[in-house]
Amino acid sequence: MTVAGRVRRESVRMQAAELFEQEVKPPEVARRLRVSLKSAYQWHQLWREGGGGALSSRGPSGSRCRLSPRCLEKLAAYLEQGPAAHGWVEDQVWTAARVAMLIGRKFHVSYSVSGATRLMHRLGFSPQVPARRVAERDEQAVTAWKEATWAEVKGPGRPAGATSASRTKQASPADRPEAGPGDDADTPRS
Repeated sequence: MTVAGRVRRESVRMQAAELFEQEVKPPEVARRLRVSLKSAYQWHQLWREGGGGALSSRGPSGSRCRLSPRCLEKLAAYLEQGPAAHGWVEDQVWTAARVAMLIGRKFHVSYSVSGATRLMHRLGFSPQVPARRVAERDEQAVTAWKEATWAEVKGPGRPAGATSASRTKQASPADRPEAGPGDDADTPRS
């Protein structure tokens, strides 16, 4: 949730507390504040148990960062140094997997790839996905193959008007005609 979203949510909760103090019922609070009925009832329960303070925000949800602010500064400095400074010399990109491994090596803290991605974004970095190309790739040969061979292998495809539409529900026996084209009228149906 964005900061603006959290601020709005906090404001709405405080408005709800004021309405509860005026003895406005939860359905009316939900209607006035344009929130779900479930939220209004939950807020009303919290308000009854702890007053207006019970509706104040407890901060952003989710797990807290496992690295201290000092470690985050060090991590940012490591990322600025580049991957080669930390043993990845084949290309100069920070992937989320590499950052997770770097965090484990330097700080002895385990991060998942998605957790490393979120942490990188928090620090102002974005993970890079390296292009998977063979070092010996011959671009001219690839282009020539695409133009000559691929056109033959691919085939023409389906013509534009070759689609059809039909009902997916099977017809019942009562809807079927007794005798249709090609049916022999003398042959009994089974």
